[in-house]
Amino acid sequence: MDKDILLSMEDISVSFYTHRGIVKAVRNLNLQIKKGETLALVGESGCGKSVTAHTINQLIPMPPGKIESGKVIFEGRDLLKLDDKEIAALRGKRISMIFQEPMTSLNPVFKIGDQIADVFMAHEDIKKDEAMEKTVKLLELVKIPAPERRIKDYPHQLSGGMRQRVMIAMALASPEPGLLIADEPTTALDVTIQAQILRLIYDLKQDIKMSVLLITHDMGVVAETADRVIVMYAGRKMEEADVYSLFENPSHPYTQGLLNSLPSNEKYSDSTRLEAIKGTIPDLLTIGNECPFENRCPFAMSICRESFPEETKLDDDHSVWCHYVSDQVRTHTRAGSLLPTRGKE
Repeated sequence: MDKDILLSMEDISVSFYTHRGIVKAVRNLNLQIKKGETLALVGESGCGKSVTAHTINQLIPMPPGKIESGKVIFEGRDLLKLDDKEIAALRGKRISMIFQEPMTSLNPVFKIGDQIADVFMAHEDIKKDEAMEKTVKLLELVKIPAPERRIKDYPHQLSGGMRQRVMIAMALASPEPGLLIADEPTTALDVTIQAQILRLIYDLKQDIKMSVLLITHDMGVVAETADRVIVMYAGRKMEEADVYSLFENPSHPYTQGLLNSLPSNEKYSDSTRLEAIKGTIPDLLTIGNECPFENRCPFAMSICRESFPEETKLDDDHSVWCHYVSDQVRTHTRAGSLLPTRGKE
């Protein structure tokens, strides 16, 4: 394995066994996260982003969830083969997570200082007083004013932005952070606070030299923070590229649909409706081996209803899973020129 790769997920499939049937949440997913990089998983709600992240930390509720196949290799070890004690030792120490909603992630009956100090004491042989000193320094690091006073506050006494900073501090309460999983870290925040939180995560990544797995449906957040991007749809990987290639030459019809739905000063006026991807997401209970996007794709062919496409490499760092694009590449034609690009009629 490449020494620059921190985490590798190989052929991961996750299902949920419900009273209605088997929900195939993630299918045959492969990804790698390099040391020091930010990888963004992007897609609509329900595409499998959070399930992918929870698979890393073994937070999938089993039952009803089941990891059907695959490996999660982190620093040379398959995390899926670790027992509960071994994976618990990694959580919060080498792999940390920021959840979507800080108010439901923080315990409302404990002061925030105690909650962060507990993380220190769980992974280091230190007493409460020393853990509280480290907590104050950590709150300073995430730019919470008057941390000596704030450690005595309960979660409900803090604003949404402050609570998210507390969650980031808790995720960093580790002597050796390796991977930070940020699951929609700015969803519940207003635009101004979103920018502050994203800048904070970026600065901390640079200072601590950690990797970040960023889960979001916001393409603006992706453009601002990510190094590489994986676009997911209905549990499948549709496109993977470095962030510049993805925005300059989006090649999968789904990726183009996401980018075309963004507002643009040149394209839209106050009276113009935003573009939308026609159709609906397929039912994951009944979906087969076809391309899950074929019922919404303007370029769908008969083969799209028969099988999911193989990987087509457009460049060293740009791959797409699409029969139409693959067909154009096979005919020695530049795929990007045949697919409508963002902003063009």
